[in-house]
Amino acid sequence: MKKKKNQKQKLIAGWREWAQLPELGVEMIKVKIDTGARTSSLHAFDLSTVTHMGQECVQFDVHPIQDNDLIRRTCVCPILDFRWITSSTGHKQKRFIIQTTLKMGEFSSVVEISLANRDEMGFRMLVGRNALKTRILVDPHHSFHLTHKTR
Repeated sequence: MKKKKNQKQKLIAGWREWAQLPELGVEMIKVKIDTGARTSSLHAFDLSTVTHMGQECVQFDVHPIQDNDLIRRTCVCPILDFRWITSSTGHKQKRFIIQTTLKMGEFSSVVEISLANRDEMGFRMLVGRNALKTRILVDPHHSFHLTHKTR
């Protein structure tokens, strides 16, 4: 099968990767690739709405490193939407939806992310299938294909 001229080469991700959310000031966050989830989800707390440069935004805090409450980032991002999201446990919750750049190794894309308290979860962020479509294949047997394990 021939590749179309402008079609980018597929990248292979492991079931977990290191990622960056540069527009939010998050330099490193370990993410779980979750093809069962439609929308990506980020651990966020102390959420409030604010007006920033005339636009309605959500302000929230992030602990990007699991089990480390000392590192804290305060983020402000325009509100893209509010959506009812069903968690893996079946609970429905209305969440803020933001749009920001996600980077994992050489992969970079603008993605939609729901904000939720993920304190009890094993990962601070899930990367759902909508963020991956057309560009990423997932190897569920390995970790850190796109990025090097540094922690």
